[in-house]
Amino acid sequence: MNKEVKTAIFPVAGFGTRFLPATKAQPKEMLPVVDKPAIQYLAEDAVSAGIEQIIFVTGRGKRAIEDHFDYSFELDRNLVEKNKMSLVEEVRRISNLANFSYVRQPMPLGDGHAVSCAAHLIGDNPVLVMFGDTLYDSEISPAKQVVDAYQKYGKTIVGLARVPKEKVSEFGVIDGHQIDGVTYQITNFVEKPAIDEAPSDLVAVGVYVITREVIDVLNNMDKGESGEIRLADAFGQMLKNGSEVIGLELSGDWLDTGNKLGWLKANIQLALKNSEVGEDLKQYIDSLK
Repeated sequence: MNKEVKTAIFPVAGFGTRFLPATKAQPKEMLPVVDKPAIQYLAEDAVSAGIEQIIFVTGRGKRAIEDHFDYSFELDRNLVEKNKMSLVEEVRRISNLANFSYVRQPMPLGDGHAVSCAAHLIGDNPVLVMFGDTLYDSEISPAKQVVDAYQKYGKTIVGLARVPKEKVSEFGVIDGHQIDGVTYQITNFVEKPAIDEAPSDLVAVGVYVITREVIDVLNNMDKGESGEIRLADAFGQMLKNGSEVIGLELSGDWLDTGNKLGWLKANIQLALKNSEVGEDLKQYIDSLK
């Protein structure tokens, strides 16, 4: 039996420069998607996969994330006094989703460095890693999909999606051979290749289950080929060492909220499914045609 995945790391220390000036004084992960911040979707996805502890790797200006997942006595009391009990239940649920921990990434040295900042809290256990830009509209959460794949293979799992060929240079792209319909034995991992040099159209979406081996590689890495300590470089080193890395093409619609257009699309797609505003929004969109 492979070890159970009970801990998640959320690297959220980035500056969110693509959303300036909106992110000048608030984390991009706290930008709302319909009626809750993007980071809450990730936390709920992780919990649906059996995660009990979530470690946020933060930086300066990220206090709002900690406040969001903390219990707010003043807000709770105000809602109770106004007899808004459904809202009381909702805000209490947020702080009870999981056990939350926070560590600082002191300098922006790459996504792999951010993950390694939380290494002392996970021991030798496999860990779910999710980046705040990745939302999915799917029947089975992306977190559960990669956790289930880890239980099957016992190897590091990289969540994948297909993108148009002209977009591959924006992502980490994998090469490999197909194990089954959605699973791949990865043989190469290329970070942001030129379009004509990309080995495939399968890219990493920011959802992983990593083993202790990944942490050990990161801890011994001064810097990768990108000039930072990146997960992509760690995976590449593991492949050179003969280790196996498995890619899983995730089911569902990938809602990349890391840019303005993707964030707007995510709001529209999820709002159309929202029972409170979905029908009115559909009518409004139809009226614009």
